[in-house]
Amino acid sequence: MEMRARRVLKTAIIVAVIGLLGYYIQLDYYVVRPSRAVDLKGIVTVEDSDTADNGSFYLLTVTQNRANLFAAAYGYLHPQMRLNPRERVIPRDMDEEEYRELLREHMTESKHIAQVVALRRAGYDVDLESDGVEVIDFLEDAPAEGYLEAGDIINFVDDTPVMLASEVQLLVKERNVGDEVIMDIMRNTRELRLLVPTGPHPDDEEMPFLGIYIQTLPWEPVIPLDINMDTGNIGGPSAGLMFVLEILNQLTPDDLSGGKQIAGTGTIDLDERVGRVGGVPQKVFAAENAGIEHFIVPEKNYDDARMAAQEIQLVPVSDLEEVLQFLAELEN
Repeated sequence: MEMRARRVLKTAIIVAVIGLLGYYIQLDYYVVRPSRAVDLKGIVTVEDSDTADNGSFYLLTVTQNRANLFAAAYGYLHPQMRLNPRERVIPRDMDEEEYRELLREHMTESKHIAQVVALRRAGYDVDLESDGVEVIDFLEDAPAEGYLEAGDIINFVDDTPVMLASEVQLLVKERNVGDEVIMDIMRNTRELRLLVPTGPHPDDEEMPFLGIYIQTLPWEPVIPLDINMDTGNIGGPSAGLMFVLEILNQLTPDDLSGGKQIAGTGTIDLDERVGRVGGVPQKVFAAENAGIEHFIVPEKNYDDARMAAQEIQLVPVSDLEEVLQFLAELEN
């Protein structure tokens, strides 16, 4: 009996040690999981607006946390989660706080663009000023490394002038994998025209990818109304389209949602084009978990969304006009 008790104790100690190791050993992987659906009426407030609508527009969030051994195993096996290596998430020379700051900058830009697009749609004149788009870092095995350099200022992409990082991203995403993108840049005091190759995106082999991290240098729209957007710790550019819909909904007397619960994702640029984003399957899961009826998705993310969707209606779109047409039909 004493020997058996010693074996049980030894086994318990081994299990406890393995448990502690599994909890404390951090891996160079991140677990992406569905988070929540956020009613935009609680985030966006437009001056003198009416938010007493029966329906709602929602943005979707995902969480992305560094994995320990347990989290990595759970994330790998769970059908609603994804396990990504660190180099696909954070640039080599960035730490997590710098990356979070970059996401906050992208969110700020997304909110500014949404205000401009919505106000212009509603008939307002909106001007903006920008100092350009700067290359700040590269992901591992970035196709653009060796062509672009940190500190380059991007002025044109395929002969289209760009003032915002989201415009660069959207123009690149319109190409095919393997295409060369024409970029006019300023490097120190020299103006250069470069042919920059694309490769397959690590998360979507059909999406062209430069592997660069870019940021918009200081810019600011001249907004004629007071619009408050309290996004808290939510980062990134992927709620741009849904911000536009909520602002438009508050600017107009009608309920654009048609009394429905409508979620969605997608960047938007100043030409009202909707761009693809990451984490779409997890966002679909979050919407379905919240019982939402309709999910607006960038057309080029539709296949990813379709693989995740069970009951929710997917609405693939390429620009704002297609979204508004869907909403008009929904009301009728």
